[in-house]
Amino acid sequence: MAWVLLGIAGLLEVGWAIGLKYTEGFTKLVPSVLTGLGIAGSMVLLSMAAKSLPIGTAYGVWVGIGAVGSGLLGIVILGEPATAARLFFLSLMVVAIVGLKFTGGAGH
Repeated sequence: MAWVLLGIAGLLEVGWAIGLKYTEGFTKLVPSVLTGLGIAGSMVLLSMAAKSLPIGTAYGVWVGIGAVGSGLLGIVILGEPATAARLFFLSLMVVAIVGLKFTGGAGH
């Protein structure tokens, strides 16, 4: 169950990271509220997952999901560059996330 919570926390992190672009410096009410809720929800789920997973593993996977997801959505939704180097390094982060999952502690 901790891994499911951590996965959802990571997806919420992707959502709030992308949401930051739409808050326009937290001057837009609805995107700002949704981004704030995403931040809070992501943190709560991360803390719940960290009850049974090592914090280094949980935090590393959470950050990795957020970074990879934000990078990919930045390319797809925001029109950010999809260079070969960028895609390569996002792929390396996926390898690191999978590695942490299978070597990182309880519940794997």
